[in-house]
Amino acid sequence: MTVEEVLERGGEADDVLRNVVRSLHDSGAGWVGISFVEGDRLELGPSMGGDPPSAVRRHAVEWKGSKVAELRAAHGDPERLAQVAALIAPYCLVGWDTGGEHWEP
Repeated sequence: MTVEEVLERGGEADDVLRNVVRSLHDSGAGWVGISFVEGDRLELGPSMGGDPPSAVRRHAVEWKGSKVAELRAAHGDPERLAQVAALIAPYCLVGWDTGGEHWEP
């Protein structure tokens, strides 16, 4: 299933992000993970492909100009990964203060 198909199907944020990670991994990105902003650090969430390699491509996941997460992948087209990072932003708001604004992934 492609990332777009995963997002079109929707569902709970955790399930969607896990399926996005699986889709990228299955399409040849090697190790893939999403890390969430927790205070002043990043905490690894869903990942696939074993232990994270020492060198990964990092793409900020931003919500209204603020970094809420980071998409990381060992391999893959940087433009495609940046596109996916933008697409998954609404699903990465778990625990993020939206300032009372209603949001729906």
